[in-house]
Amino acid sequence: METIFTIGHSTHQQERFIELLLKHGVTALCDVRSRPFSRVNPQFNLDELKKTLPGRGITYIFLGKELGARTGDPSCYKDGKVQYDRLARTALFREGLARIQDGIEKGFRIALMCAEKEPLECHRTILVSRHLANLGLDIRHIHPDGKLESHGDALKRLAYMLNLPQGDMFNQTDEAFADVYRRQEERIAYDPKTATELAPAVSGAVR
Repeated sequence: METIFTIGHSTHQQERFIELLLKHGVTALCDVRSRPFSRVNPQFNLDELKKTLPGRGITYIFLGKELGARTGDPSCYKDGKVQYDRLARTALFREGLARIQDGIEKGFRIALMCAEKEPLECHRTILVSRHLANLGLDIRHIHPDGKLESHGDALKRLAYMLNLPQGDMFNQTDEAFADVYRRQEERIAYDPKTATELAPAVSGAVR
């Protein structure tokens, strides 16, 4: 089973962030932010990453158009809020998943990057990782201390936080955690009506 990592750039210094990637042998960073810029942490702007990462043996790939959570497709919204199930059915999203699979086949060790420090607060976990796991990939979330958390363990942790059943530990299927995904999507999915007021809380980063 091939492994895909996820990581949030948070407020890391760029060198520390690169150290975390190298610690786990990452050779390709796929940026899944819809807008690859941060006012507060400009070291993670697209141009900076494209300039710095290749010199450390890491390829930078922007996949925010395909796998970002702030889609411009109006069919993916309900009452003004993004619906992850609709987004996941779009041709563009499926193209993004296919590009990741193609990268794996070419021998890259891939990490998905977004802004949030906590993987459970980010669409990279609740949306993208869900569908990569359904393709049979092993998802591992890199925490700020460098430790790894399996996707299944992350979902169990979220179920505990939400006071929901944690599912059958021997049956970590999409169906077993469907309510966990749904509840967290309701909390974090992009809503233009609240995005402006939430911006300071996420240090100017976008999902």
